Amino acid sequence: MNSNFKNEIQTFGRSLLLPIAVLAPVGMLMGICSALGQAYMIDKLPFLGNAYCKMILSSVGLISSVVFQNIPLLFAMGVAYGMSKKEKGIAVFSSVIAYLTLLISMHVHLKLMGQLVTENMAFVGQGMVLGIHTLKIEALGGIIAGLLAAKVTDRFYRLQLPLAFAFFSGKKSVAILAIAFTIPVGLIIPFIWDVFTYGMRSISTVMMAPDIGAGIYMTLNRLLIPFGLHHVLSSTVRFTEAGGTYLIDGQTYVGILPAMNKILFELGPNHPAWNELMPTLCSYLASSQMLTTLFRVPAIGLAMYHMAYFKNKKFAKGMILTVVLTAFLGNITEPLEFSFLFIAPKLFIIYAILCGLLTIPLQMLEVSIGYIRGTIFDFGIFGLMYENTQWVNLILLGAVNFIVFYGVFRYAIGKFDIKTPGRENETADSALLNNKEYDKVAELVIQGLGGKQNIKRVENCVSRLRIDLGDQKLMNMELLKEAGSLGTFIPSSNHIHVVFGPHVEFVRNAVDDHLAGITQR
Repeated sequence: MNSNFKNEIQTFGRSLLLPIAVLAPVGMLMGICSALGQAYMIDKLPFLGNAYCKMILSSVGLISSVVFQNIPLLFAMGVAYGMSKKEKGIAVFSSVIAYLTLLISMHVHLKLMGQLVTENMAFVGQGMVLGIHTLKIEALGGIIAGLLAAKVTDRFYRLQLPLAFAFFSGKKSVAILAIAFTIPVGLIIPFIWDVFTYGMRSISTVMMAPDIGAGIYMTLNRLLIPFGLHHVLSSTVRFTEAGGTYLIDGQTYVGILPAMNKILFELGPNHPAWNELMPTLCSYLASSQMLTTLFRVPAIGLAMYHMAYFKNKKFAKGMILTVVLTAFLGNITEPLEFSFLFIAPKLFIIYAILCGLLTIPLQMLEVSIGYIRGTIFDFGIFGLMYENTQWVNLILLGAVNFIVFYGVFRYAIGKFDIKTPGRENETADSALLNNKEYDKVAELVIQGLGGKQNIKRVENCVSRLRIDLGDQKLMNMELLKEAGSLGTFIPSSNHIHVVFGPHVEFVRNAVDDHLAGITQR
C-alpha cells in the first residue's frame, strides 16, 4: 500500500512537469518583451521606442500572457495526462470539462449562500475566471480537475450501459461522468476552503519565514530530488497559499509566481513593490536556482575533474563538462547530482544542507533576479537587462558558494575515496549516446531490464526513465551502464529510475519502438 501510494505521488510530480515546461519558455518570452518595452529600457535604447518595435513587443507579450492567465487550465490538462493510465486524450478532454464544472459549481454555492460580492472580490478570494464569478482557488482547481478526470477515465472508459443508452457507453461516458463527479466537489470546496487556507498559511509561516525560509525550502527541494517529488514542493510554493499571499495595488495574489509575474512583467523595478517583495519572491525562484546552476554545479564538476585519476581525465572532462553545461544552460541538475547521490548519499545530504544554508543570504543582499529556471539566459535577461536586481551581489554570493562547494567536494572525494566520474576502475562508455545511436541504447536498456516481458510500463521525466518491472531481480546493471546510464535508483519494489540526462526522451522513444516491435534503420 505504501509502495503504491509512493508511486502515485511520484507520477503526480511528473505530471506537473508538462505545464511547468510550458511556463518557463513562455515566461522568458514575456520577460524579454516586458523588459524591452519598459520606459527605462527605451531611455537606454531609443530604437525600442519605434512604433513598430513597440507594437511587435506588446503584441508578443500579450499573446504569451494568455498562458499565465490560464495556469489552472494548464495544470488540469497536464495532471490528467500524467496521471491517467489509459486513454490519455479522453482524460485531457474530460479535465477541461471538469474544470469548467468546478468553477460554475463553486459559483452556485456562493450564490445560494448569498456570499457573492461585487466589490473587492480579491479580499474574500473571489474573482472572474473564464467569465465565471467564482472562488479563485488558482492552480489547485486545475489539479483537482485533472486528478478527477484521470481517475474517472481509468475507471469508466470501458463502461457498458443498457442498449437504450449504448450511445453514451465507453469513452463517451467519461466526460459526462466527470461532470457528475465534479459537481459535488465544487459544492463542497467552499466549506473546506477556509480550513485549507489556514493550514497552508501555517505551512507558509515555516516555508516563508524571513531570510531563513528560502534556505529551508532549498534544502527540502534538493532532498526530494531522488524521489521525484521536488516538483510537487515547487508547485505548492509557487501557486498556493504555502507560498504566501501578497497584496499589490489592491489586488491579492496567491503564491510567489503570480505575485512575481505582476511585479516583473507589469509594474517594473521603479514600483515600490519591487524593493518590498522581489528579494523574497526571487529567493524561491531563479535567484536561488542560479546559485546552483551557475556556481555550485560548476564547482562540483571542477572538483570531480581535479580528483579524477590521470588516466581517466580525458573521459571525465567530456562527461563532467556535459552535465555542467546541461545545468548551466538548461537548469537540469540531476545528471550531476545523480553522479554522486547513489555512491555517497551522506555527501548528497550535506550538499542539500549546504544549498539551503548558502541560499539564506539572498534576501539579505536584496538580490531581485527573476524568473523560474535560473539559467545563464535568465541571468542575462532578468538580471542584466532589468534595474535594481543587485546582480553583482548574486555574483559575490555565487563566488562564495563556488569556493565552499569546491572545497567540500574535493575534500570528501579524496578523504572517502568516492568513485565520482573518472575515479572508477572502469569507466562507462557513453559513445552510443554521444553518437545518438539510440536504437542500440534501447536494445541494451531492454536487456538490462530483464527483457521485454519484464517491462510493464515505461515513462520519463526531464532526465530519467521511470520503469515498472515484473521482477527487479532480472535486472543487469552492467548492461544499463554500458548503454550510457549515468546512474540508477530503485525508489520502490519493481520500480526503477535510469538516468540518461538530456538524452532521455530520445532513449524513451527508442525503447517504446522496440517494445512495440518497431526497429529504426
